[in-house]
Amino acid sequence: MPRERRTRIKKNYHPQDMARMPKLKELTSKKFLLHLIKQYRKQLYWLAGIIVAIIILIPVFTYVYFAGDLKDKVSITSRSKTGLTLMDQEGKTFFTFYQPKAVTYIPLADVPTSAQEAVVAAEDKNFYTNPGFSITGMIRAFIRNTIAGKVVEGGSTISQELVKIALLNANRTIFRKYQELVLAMELNRRFSKEDILEMYLNSVYFGEGAFGIENAAQAYFGIPAKELTLGQAALLVGLLPAPSAYSPLSNDPAIALRKQKLVLTEMVDAKMITQDQADAAAAVQISYHPAPKTETNTLAPHFALYVKDLLIKKYGEERIIREGFQVKTTLNSTWQEYAERAVQNRIEVLKWNDAGNGAAVAIDPKNGNINVMVGSHNWLDEKNGKINMAVRARQPGSSFKPIIYADALEKKLITPASILHDDPISYGSYKPENYDKTTRGPVTVRRALSNSLNIPAVEVMNMLGVGEGINFAKKLGITTLTKDPNTYGLSLVLGSGEVP
Repeated sequence: MPRERRTRIKKNYHPQDMARMPKLKELTSKKFLLHLIKQYRKQLYWLAGIIVAIIILIPVFTYVYFAGDLKDKVSITSRSKTGLTLMDQEGKTFFTFYQPKAVTYIPLADVPTSAQEAVVAAEDKNFYTNPGFSITGMIRAFIRNTIAGKVVEGGSTISQELVKIALLNANRTIFRKYQELVLAMELNRRFSKEDILEMYLNSVYFGEGAFGIENAAQAYFGIPAKELTLGQAALLVGLLPAPSAYSPLSNDPAIALRKQKLVLTEMVDAKMITQDQADAAAAVQISYHPAPKTETNTLAPHFALYVKDLLIKKYGEERIIREGFQVKTTLNSTWQEYAERAVQNRIEVLKWNDAGNGAAVAIDPKNGNINVMVGSHNWLDEKNGKINMAVRARQPGSSFKPIIYADALEKKLITPASILHDDPISYGSYKPENYDKTTRGPVTVRRALSNSLNIPAVEVMNMLGVGEGINFAKKLGITTLTKDPNTYGLSLVLGSGEVP
């Protein structure tokens, strides 16, 4: 019987199919590849032709499109900087950042040699010898970025950076990178290295709304660029990779000083300065120029900063300013004005109870839009007015109870009619109490929750488990409960864990 079954199975294969099937010994990867090439030869020719056409046409198209912008220095470096404008949901402007500043263009002769050398050492060591791009730099950046799993190095030359900030955008695509290479080579063909360095130093963004080294020297130190010391020049160049994150006027000055020392080290390695000169420059204490007072934007300052930070994180500060972002937000200005008055008045009323600050947020439950954000009772309060309490992690108190009840209801540990026990109880050394210091005996879940009773809430927490409660909170979007569950304990249900 088994023999007959095997015979029938063999007869199911068509003889032509058996002939087409190669023997295992002949099925090598090389022969398989040759087989594919032979079978799809026509399609491969078409694909190769398209790729070659793209490689040839992109430079032609790029040259024709941007040729007019490469004719002189003015065409390359002049651009309108409109800053960041925030509008409410009705399209009315309520806050602005980085208001336009006219770039003060200065000749390279007015830029100290130390500043020129600092830029070359830190940004493009082979600037004076490369044709506008660096193959080794791009390969090195590719390897480092691949190892890091993210972009940690750009690999662009000064010529490429100038092309990017003057003519292109910051999108990291193969097409944009190819255009960048083409334009960088054309830039080097048309202009001397000195001209390119001059244009770069007058165009690059140094943070704090300052484009160009002259504006940067004034913004950070209150002096013209020609008076920059070695230490000051190195500090400014150190800001270039991430001005908004490194600026000593908006962040810890120690960050900028660390970047300064890295630039000085690069200059020593390039033999532009000696180690003694670098040490002496790093030892000089830097004095910063106080930021000039600007027109105050009064409505929703915390919300405006919140939106600005989100935009910087997604697009980068320089792109926002250069392209003049105009952003329509979800803010309801009428509600915002009312909420700001309400919070300020409430803090005045509660001063007797040591209330020092307050906040309010109104979110549309249908779509999650933030219609109101009041970060403090008074933006002008020198002590804590600038702290956005709406996003600062704080103990939420009894507002956390519904999260634990919801998890217990979902797991069917309780129902709205379940009986809980509002009686004195101890969980080891922990003895929960109600806000009014009294107890009510047996109570239903719905009554315990509606009256915000602490003792029954802790009972539910004990049934559920602290770890389960934290996991459920994470599902709802709460990300700040990162400690070990034992650290929080049963009092977590009463809001002892900090959330924003």
